[in-house]
Amino acid sequence: MYILSIFLILAILILFTGLQTVQQGTVAVITIFGKYKRIMQPGLNLKIPFIEQVYKKISIQNRSVELEFQAVTIDQANVYFKSMLLFSVMDQEDETIQRVAFKFFSEKDLMQALIRTIEGSIRAFVASKKQAEVLASRKEIVDFVKDQIDHTLSTWGYHLQDLQINDITFDQAIIESMSKVVASNNLKAAAENEGQALLITKTKAAEAEGNAIKISAEAEKQAALLRGEGVALFRQAVAKGMSNAAEEMKQANLDTNVILFSMWTEAVKNFAEYGKGNVIFLDGSPDGMQNTMRQIQAMMLKNDQEAKG
Repeated sequence: MYILSIFLILAILILFTGLQTVQQGTVAVITIFGKYKRIMQPGLNLKIPFIEQVYKKISIQNRSVELEFQAVTIDQANVYFKSMLLFSVMDQEDETIQRVAFKFFSEKDLMQALIRTIEGSIRAFVASKKQAEVLASRKEIVDFVKDQIDHTLSTWGYHLQDLQINDITFDQAIIESMSKVVASNNLKAAAENEGQALLITKTKAAEAEGNAIKISAEAEKQAALLRGEGVALFRQAVAKGMSNAAEEMKQANLDTNVILFSMWTEAVKNFAEYGKGNVIFLDGSPDGMQNTMRQIQAMMLKNDQEAKG
């Protein structure tokens, strides 16, 4: 009875030591006498007590690590990076898990190799760029690093999920000089825009002035034409009126000098009424009228002779 109890207790101990629980999101690597045997999946598993051993539990979840490091550009400018690395085990295949479990001695060695590899790739890229090109090359840096280390990580059993460069800074002196360059470029652009605006304003003003001059000239031309037509019509009306008046006086056996006297008095009246204060020297006596009429008749006779000659 005593021996049976001992055997029962041993059986229970063996049973419990043969049970192994693996948490969700991890797998367990089993070895026999130090050699890889198999993988335990998440959940409750059985193993051979005292023979099979859990060598390592490996997380298959995404893992992240923050990086801070320095690089130097081709023009000898120091660049400081802050980035976040997201990686995970490629898959749960036996070959992949074996690489993850046995490639590195410890987790610390893995992280050190991973970080140094990422930093080296970024430094190699930055070393081929000028400081002014680095800020605009954030996406190019990420793509370059992924192309460079994807194969290396696959040999370790890992896959790079994402690389985010959160911050890129330079030495204070470089930042100040870059700010001055940006400020001077902005001032230059503002001056160019102001010059263009002033040029457009002056051009439009010149065009408007030219159009105004053109319109004024056209109006003056039209006014002169109308004034000429008015004068011509006035002369025709005067000539016609004088002809009619002379013909009527001739029929009435009246002296035509009466017409001249009437015209002379009307002229003197108009000079006085519409002179607006201007001084006009005029001999208003009958002798003065006769002298003026003789001068007009002589001028008209001369014009007729020139026209006939």
